[in-house]
Amino acid sequence: MIILITGASHTGKTLLAQKMMEQYHYPYFSIDHLKMGLIRSRNTTLSPTSPDDELTAYLWPIVLEMIKTAIENKQNMIIEGCYIPFNWADDFTEEYRTHIQFHCLVMSQDYIKKHFAKIKQYENVIEQRLYDDFTLEDALTDNARYMEKARQYHVPYVLIDEPYNPDQIIIR
Repeated sequence: MIILITGASHTGKTLLAQKMMEQYHYPYFSIDHLKMGLIRSRNTTLSPTSPDDELTAYLWPIVLEMIKTAIENKQNMIIEGCYIPFNWADDFTEEYRTHIQFHCLVMSQDYIKKHFAKIKQYENVIEQRLYDDFTLEDALTDNARYMEKARQYHVPYVLIDEPYNPDQIIIR
């Protein structure tokens, strides 16, 4: 099984992937690691601050083929990151899609407004961010965009609307 986890920045994608890895013993792959490896090795002219749509266009074809390879080899994997397009299913045949789960984490505006300090407090719980310029407005805008896209593409999403423990939202 391939489990795709996407969502807005700071929603806990990496933490959820880590928890799922511990529970299911599936390896997990962070698309951010691929991004930074390609950037640092100078295999792309993109940068960590390039627009998400440009990064997605560059990274998704690589991740897509990794997914196909894992499925063909009957391997399980959790893949997390914000560079998974909402129309991801269009890139796979039905045979491949039966081996893939897609989940999107989205925080409600109310949750963000009430708990932004806590969101910031936990931003480095798994990975150390090299910058600290994530604002309340960024969170509101990014999550609204992800909610709109999830609804537009009719994909499943986990709405984070109250304080949560990642152990409680492990996807089955």
